Amino acid sequence: MTVSSAASEPGDRRGAFILLGTIILVWGINWPVMKVGLGSIPPFWFGGLRLLLGSTALFLVAAFRRRLTLPALADWPVVASVGLVQMAGFLALVNVALLHVPAGRSAVLCYTTPLWVAPGGALFLGEKLNRRKLAGLALGLVGLLILFEPGSFDWSNRPLLLGNAFLLGAALLWAVTILHIRGHRWHSSALDLAPWQQLTGALPLLAVALLTEGGPDVIDWKWSSLLVLAYNGPIASGFAFWAAVAVTRRLPALTTSLAFLAVPVMGLTASAVALGEHPQPALLGGFLLILIGLVLVEYKPRKPAA
Repeated sequence: MTVSSAASEPGDRRGAFILLGTIILVWGINWPVMKVGLGSIPPFWFGGLRLLLGSTALFLVAAFRRRLTLPALADWPVVASVGLVQMAGFLALVNVALLHVPAGRSAVLCYTTPLWVAPGGALFLGEKLNRRKLAGLALGLVGLLILFEPGSFDWSNRPLLLGNAFLLGAALLWAVTILHIRGHRWHSSALDLAPWQQLTGALPLLAVALLTEGGPDVIDWKWSSLLVLAYNGPIASGFAFWAAVAVTRRLPALTTSLAFLAVPVMGLTASAVALGEHPQPALLGGFLLILIGLVLVEYKPRKPAA
């Protein structure tokens, strides 16, 4: 994505960096918040209500800006892709996994997405998989191997095993959506489509929640539950989505893609502080290799000026 002309103004860039830091904080802190919320809200209800509240906030913003319109017919495939796969599918897998996997570890596994985007882009979009990306992919996979400690991992613990698999599956779903977005010819802006995408994700999750978890009375309605939903809906989904679009319009794509790798770092830190999770050396070592691998995959050296 190219940088808008406004990004050249120092004040605007300063505001964009502040916004970028806010997104990292909001999404990083949300990992322990989600873990706490799942103690009183079943996973499908949690995901559905989060997206419903997020879409409501974005619809209000769009109405205020007088940009509330139906997506163009050609944009509905990407609305469905993002809403059903990246949002509904991703949240369903993550929320179920968080019932059994520590929040910090979950954040690390979910943010392995660029590792799967690189080979997918080469396979489906004709993107070049150069030596740097191959080295990054190899480091990331070695990091995953170290993180899992196959020799000491409790393979008999089925919920833990499925939880880890679901988190990697969520990262893969996110990667599939990114590939679709890259290949899509946009007719509306990403921000104009955002409320429709979140609503598209909310409806099937709420339907599944009603069928498999029961009515809304299964939720333990208390102040902490309401605060978790208020944080996840309007803030972590509504505000953060708008902010991410705004930041990517004002800053170089490399800056934002590398900066977002700080989210799992914040997730690990927040989970240690808020939940008392103590990352094991294998998790930290594996995460470091994954992080280096992600940087290599994401990094694109500037071409010299002609």
